[in-house]
Amino acid sequence: MGAFDGSFEARVGRSRSRDPGRPRRPSAERLGVAPIALDVEPLELPLKHTFTIARSSASIARTVVVRLRWNEIEAFGESAPSERYGESVASVIAGLHGRTLGDDPYAVDRLLQGLPPAQRCGLDLALHDCIGKDLDRPLWQLLGLDPAATPRTSFTIGIAPIDEMLAKVREVGTHPILKVKLGRGAEIATLEAIRSIYTGTIRIDANEGWAPEQAVGILREMARFEIEFCEQPIPAGTPERLRWIRERSPIPLVSDEDSKDAADLPALQGCVEGVNVKLVKCGGIRAALAMIATARALGLKVMLGSMVESAITATAAAQLSPLVDWADLDGPFLTAHDPFVGLTYADGKIVLPRAPGLGVRERVESRR
Repeated sequence: MGAFDGSFEARVGRSRSRDPGRPRRPSAERLGVAPIALDVEPLELPLKHTFTIARSSASIARTVVVRLRWNEIEAFGESAPSERYGESVASVIAGLHGRTLGDDPYAVDRLLQGLPPAQRCGLDLALHDCIGKDLDRPLWQLLGLDPAATPRTSFTIGIAPIDEMLAKVREVGTHPILKVKLGRGAEIATLEAIRSIYTGTIRIDANEGWAPEQAVGILREMARFEIEFCEQPIPAGTPERLRWIRERSPIPLVSDEDSKDAADLPALQGCVEGVNVKLVKCGGIRAALAMIATARALGLKVMLGSMVESAITATAAAQLSPLVDWADLDGPFLTAHDPFVGLTYADGKIVLPRAPGLGVRERVESRR
């Protein structure tokens, strides 16, 4: 059974019987059955710094915000589609605009059926937010998770001239974990310079930027910098080459572009130490839970990652963070102005909101 299986009346009754003193949320039980209203709109997020990885560069992140209205509830979802996976802001908006959802937000599987991952992610997040708000419980509680068991997140340093990357590291200050983007050359000089001023944990991400033999040479030389792991060193599609690198590398490997959803994971067993789970890549919370369970069954560690996106998706992913080994949920660090507020951090440790659903709210000035 899924987290929201069972009758509507039983679910609502169980939730409210635990704490009869809490205010009751709007629901079909009190207000009658109402149709779900759906609205989708593009969102532009200016970044603090131009964000560059091995294959692309951007100074503005573009996402899609999904809003659901059901009875007196307004729920939020988001998707940050990537051309790397064949989806875009335009395709997500076109696919969701005008979609008829009926009157039952608990029918999650039926409402998501047939949607490609980025479209499914936006709607999936909004449905989970709606359900949590209807039951007046944060999502982490509905999933039975411990909010104290969240990991620390890494902070990403995008590719730039070495002096600019060092300035970004100094700006980060005492944050305990960095993820350094590589894949455009000068890798050893970059890490040597960063290690000269930073003593915390370092992870690296080549975003498919190297060839296998090149990756082995670089990773062997980088061993002296005490790198925790390397993410996706080579182009996706050849797990056997990841296995070949793993057998020769002193630094553990984590897949990203090679691990889109749960179906990709069996081929990666023995090829990498862990996999990067991203909501928009796999299709939302339900798909991420399936990936995490599959990874554990295969003996793989789990990293919870993100695109450059607003606090909506970052907070949704954070709800699952007690289940994973590593987190890279630093979107709210990277944007210059986020119109939404959700998760917070304590010395890099993810702090989950206590509000119902995803725990995201819109800033007052943004609504105006």
